[in-house]
Amino acid sequence: MVFARKRFGQHFLHDAQVIDRIVAAISARPGASMVEIGPGHGAITESLLAAAGTMDAIEIDRDLVASLRSRLVPRGLMLHEADALRFDFAALAALRGQRLRIVGNLPYNISTPLMFHLLETPQAINDLHIMLQKEVIDRICAAPGSDDYGRLTVMLAPWVQAEHLFDVGPDAFRPAPRVWSAVARLTVREVPAFAVDDRYGRVVAAAFSQRRKTLRNGLRTLLDAEAIAACGIDPGARPEVLAPAAFAALALCLPLTSSVSGD
Repeated sequence: MVFARKRFGQHFLHDAQVIDRIVAAISARPGASMVEIGPGHGAITESLLAAAGTMDAIEIDRDLVASLRSRLVPRGLMLHEADALRFDFAALAALRGQRLRIVGNLPYNISTPLMFHLLETPQAINDLHIMLQKEVIDRICAAPGSDDYGRLTVMLAPWVQAEHLFDVGPDAFRPAPRVWSAVARLTVREVPAFAVDDRYGRVVAAAFSQRRKTLRNGLRTLLDAEAIAACGIDPGARPEVLAPAAFAALALCLPLTSSVSGD
């Protein structure tokens, strides 16, 4: 038995009912390019292999790699001993000849940078079924005007359609985390919901740097009140009430060379 390592943020899923719900939500089929990030002891992997016939998995823990190699590689698992934050998903999609379906009980300590790494090449990804800390899933899936709506929601919105599937209690893991988790489906859009460039991130970062500020105050280093109003947006509004497309409209008013402090 390989024990969880704190530096990898490992919490191994063991609840059979939760595993079955995740596998059912994924609905893996033969011929799909399934990729699991952090398979751990293979709790989800075994069921996905049975459904898909073959799949890829990325694992950084060498002891887990050894266990998975002996048990599951002979049954069709293509195992990559690698750091998912540095893994070339676009190259794997090209090798497999199709967009990837990503699955992962993601370590909480790398979840946000890992999602953005995956979406650096959205054309390589079909969808993601991810389990994360519940508060992170709530932020990803939040609607404008809600308490959970914020920078993460808005930054992901051009690239994915997010759906909260179900919550998972701490007792489903060993060791049990101190927080609840949740599972979400992120369907990657074939084209962005609206045009974005680096100006979008600058506007979003400035607007949410102090979320209780109005746009007039939060964006004062980027746009004045007149420019905000010219976009059809109330300068007195707070950022949490704006739909993601409104931030894109504001970004288009910036010169491409504009910069911002307040990230």
